[in-house]
Amino acid sequence: MEDLKLQLKQQIIEAINLEEVRPEDIDDAAPLFGEGLGLDSIDALELIMLLDKHYGIKFADKAQSKAVLQSINTMAEYVKEHRTK
Repeated sequence: MEDLKLQLKQQIIEAINLEEVRPEDIDDAAPLFGEGLGLDSIDALELIMLLDKHYGIKFADKAQSKAVLQSINTMAEYVKEHRTK
């Protein structure tokens, strides 16, 4: 699971071009949006595309994606249970 969390952090940094952020700078439990990493709604779309591209995960609705994209922990748990790639 730790490997998956590190992989997700690296993919997020690359997808959103967070040039000054390193994987170890991202707290697994910290919110990705708002006061945490500070991502916005455009970044959310990038994360949704990232999960589809790398793990074959598609979301049925906005509420589902919002719940999954809360933190690295929630993303990793969802990917672990639902990945198709």
